[in-house]
Amino acid sequence: MAGIVLVFDFDKTIINCDCDNWVVDELGFTDLFEQLLPTLSWNTLMDRMMMELHSHGKTIEDIVKTFHNIPIHPRVIPAIKAAHALGCDLRIVSDANTFFIETILRHLGIREYFSEINTNPAYVGEDGRLRILPYHDFKNCSHGCNLCPPNMCKGLIIERIQNSISPEENKRFIYLGDGGGDYCPSLRLKEKDFMMPRKNFPIWDLICKDPLLVKAEIHEWSDGEDLEQILLHLINKISMEESSQIISNDCKLQTLSLSAHVPQVLQVQQ
Repeated sequence: MAGIVLVFDFDKTIINCDCDNWVVDELGFTDLFEQLLPTLSWNTLMDRMMMELHSHGKTIEDIVKTFHNIPIHPRVIPAIKAAHALGCDLRIVSDANTFFIETILRHLGIREYFSEINTNPAYVGEDGRLRILPYHDFKNCSHGCNLCPPNMCKGLIIERIQNSISPEENKRFIYLGDGGGDYCPSLRLKEKDFMMPRKNFPIWDLICKDPLLVKAEIHEWSDGEDLEQILLHLINKISMEESSQIISNDCKLQTLSLSAHVPQVLQVQQ
């Protein structure tokens, strides 16, 4: 099953909430967040909120503790473990940040199952404040995509992953997401790939406006149980198709090998 690259969004896909909002709400800073929201881009706002938390005495440990009760559907972790056990290459493409995602995955015991995490960088400064930076340095250079926020174009990330894989490997992608930021990468998928948008979420609404723009086969899901069933069905489907292709190729090689000996046999008979 090494032929599958499985790409997950994080917020409202792996976990059942937005981790940025979760931290702000759990630590009691929702009002300030909503006050600043109209004035700043999301990524810049989250960095500002980390400054506000720090200035009000909230520590990194306080942030980490909020993740102990992070909501996640009980079938998501088994789905991730099963996909990994079947040989899929699991990756994350998220507009959250490295600190939040790494901390939550370790808490859930599933960090080891992901080969790559693409998200906004974050680090804890010497003063103990968490800094959150943009994935793309949009202040110096725009990524040029009008579908995505200035700090991250997930479509460009998917293209980089696609280009890193040689055509001979013939890998197929399955992409799972819920937000508007997942629309751009869905347009970069190929006909042989699969798109799993979360139904009645922004990505679903965008795709429904013109489904023909998405070349990949579309399979919607609603909750973690749906996610597990559909994902494992698609993995099994791809596995069966790969097995059929191998058998077909073997048969062709055997036929060609037999054909190569036929003229010699006829010549001997003559």
